[in-house]
Amino acid sequence: MTRRLVLNAGSSSLKFALYAEGGDERVRGSVSGIGHRPRLRIRAAGGETVDESPGDAPIDMDGALELVFDRLEGGLSGKRAISAIGHRIVHGGRMLTGPARLDGPTLDYLATLEPLAPLHQPYNLAIVALAARRFPDAVQVGAFDTAFHAGRPALQKLYGLPRSLIDEGIIAYGFHGLSFEAIAERLAQRFGPDAGGRVLVLHLGSGSSLCAMRDGQSVATTMGFSPLDGPVMATRCGAIDPGVLLHLMLRKGMAPDAVEDMLYRRSGLAGVSGLSGDMQELMAAGTPEAREALDYFALTVCRQVGALTAALEGVDRIVFTAGIGENSPAARAMIARRLSWLGVRIDEAANEAGAEDISSGQGPALHVFATDEERMVARAVAAVIDGA
Repeated sequence: MTRRLVLNAGSSSLKFALYAEGGDERVRGSVSGIGHRPRLRIRAAGGETVDESPGDAPIDMDGALELVFDRLEGGLSGKRAISAIGHRIVHGGRMLTGPARLDGPTLDYLATLEPLAPLHQPYNLAIVALAARRFPDAVQVGAFDTAFHAGRPALQKLYGLPRSLIDEGIIAYGFHGLSFEAIAERLAQRFGPDAGGRVLVLHLGSGSSLCAMRDGQSVATTMGFSPLDGPVMATRCGAIDPGVLLHLMLRKGMAPDAVEDMLYRRSGLAGVSGLSGDMQELMAAGTPEAREALDYFALTVCRQVGALTAALEGVDRIVFTAGIGENSPAARAMIARRLSWLGVRIDEAANEAGAEDISSGQGPALHVFATDEERMVARAVAAVIDGA
């Protein structure tokens, strides 16, 4: 029996899932804390679980991947041939608006997009190379976060730039598409063909973006040319006046590389608080700076809710998803309270209990749905290999 492996690499974590050819999930897990103190978690279909620290020494992405491969080949799953490996790739650019085999020319094109997503794209492509060396006979397939947004209205993709730059591809692409696709499917299962009508999906995690959907299709989203725009994030700045960047480079003498490093790695909640980009740490800290960072997070999310509500000309329901959206009742409550002008009313007890439906029955419905990017990647593999 052959199996299909899904790899979802970030800057400090590696998620993975193993599927039978028919699509049944056999194993799911993650390696977190890459570059620091790693943690391995695995859950198998038979109920077996692993939750351990594979030593105190830091490991890099290569080490994390070898750890996963060794466990999957020799431990929980038993020895099974890997026939295909699916990868979440953050940026597909203009050329890749659906799943694709990751052959030489495709990988060369994806490498040109690395400057547009420096926290993700290099790691995504490094994982492809490592997987190909370990499983040279397996078909490598890419699923792209930008693809879900490719069908948005043309006006939603524009910046007010010279036409020559727009034609060159300097447009708003949007990201977190695999997560939004998973939620759109969940909405269709729950509410039928119109997928809940006019819906705002709030993907809130270390990276955060919002998507306005109508009938399960992306209409507008908060990230654009790169994964920097939108609400403030763990270490990313979110929406910012471009004049600030000109000031830093032209008048303060900052090199472009230093500005890029600051915007991606030293800003966001970590920058504002001076403490951490981790939501739980900030909530526990109790310092004025931590409180201000949390309030700013809620404010910037709600600003984007206002903009996307305008794009939809109203909203029927709001969905929270991803790490913060699914797991932080406090963050959901902070946001819901700031949206009272929209008629939003949260059921505090349901919210604290982690229920799927957390609205009090007035205004737009509020939901908490778990996303599943790995399953969307597995489906992309099936589309390429099986034509499914």
